[in-house]
Amino acid sequence: MSSFVRSIPEGDDKERLVCADCGHVAYENPKVVVGSVVEHNGQVLLCRRAIEPRRGFWTLPAGYMELDETVEEAAGREALEEAGARITINGLLAVYSLSHISQVQLIFRATLADPEAYPLVMAGPESMEVGFFEWSEIPWSDLAFASVAWALNAWRRAGPGVLGPPEGNPPEYRRGPAIPAGQDVVG
Repeated sequence: MSSFVRSIPEGDDKERLVCADCGHVAYENPKVVVGSVVEHNGQVLLCRRAIEPRRGFWTLPAGYMELDETVEEAAGREALEEAGARITINGLLAVYSLSHISQVQLIFRATLADPEAYPLVMAGPESMEVGFFEWSEIPWSDLAFASVAWALNAWRRAGPGVLGPPEGNPPEYRRGPAIPAGQDVVG
């Protein structure tokens, strides 16, 4: 059985996991997180997390992309899993780089695929509760992650209609927020 050691492969400048037997490099790459700001009648969908990290705090339907799916499929799956919502993606709203936790977050703007369905949404196994919030009702102090607030503000700035280029990290957080580990992880 192979054993991996951390070393700098020949011709590289970063420490990597390298097989001590054959020299194979096992690259470690950032995780891709996908999610959506789902709008219905001017309100946005939020989910109260039933899992760690940040259990009990509010977030967008979002999570890690799986193998063998597109980013749009992943966003749709996450909305269905976490909020029972079937969504239609209307464009890429934001791309956030969170280097301190090795994540790239792709946030879409979306609407309900069938706004006449009942119930519109329902809590999945990773959510305590879900609901649509007017802008003035968003529980800002109880949002799970900084990037949720960034995405909600990007949605508000974008308004209805055609989206422009996706937003990125706020300038003061070029590499992601300088907060304790675990408080800006989506999963």
